[in-house]
Amino acid sequence: MLELGKSGSHGTPKGTVPVLEGEAVVATLHASNWKEAATAVIGDRTWVFGKRGRELTARWEAEPDDAVRLRARQTSLWKGTWQLELDGATVEMTSSSWWQGTHRYTTGGRTVAESGTTGGWSPRPTLTADDDLPLATRVFLLWIELVVTRRNNAVVVGATSAAVIGGSS
Repeated sequence: MLELGKSGSHGTPKGTVPVLEGEAVVATLHASNWKEAATAVIGDRTWVFGKRGRELTARWEAEPDDAVRLRARQTSLWKGTWQLELDGATVEMTSSSWWQGTHRYTTGGRTVAESGTTGGWSPRPTLTADDDLPLATRVFLLWIELVVTRRNNAVVVGATSAAVIGGSS
């Protein structure tokens, strides 16, 4: 299982999040607070995760800006479904629990990964995936979980603020 550690922990600099497998750091993620973008260091390669149009994409840092190795596109806002192109395979992301905000990743009727959270006051995304899924792909899925969580939290905060403002007049 992979999980996002706390920013600046496990020997990473402030603003950098360790990606943990057990207690071992297998990658690092430096995610932007203001836009849907991140830089991930996985082994000896740096990846650039970002938003291009309506898609979330991943490419090697050394590649041109328009290169895409992995991609994800939301197919239904209401159902929360996504379609991903991962290592040549089409994968569908669906909600496995609305209450917990977790997802299931399937291809050809087979589950290849499932997300979860660490629990507690500041839950962080986790990902349990097939061993044959490359580490870079699993880190990309973990970043997608972070993006989706941030989007959902922004909607909740916006709705709460609107209710407070609307109720105080």
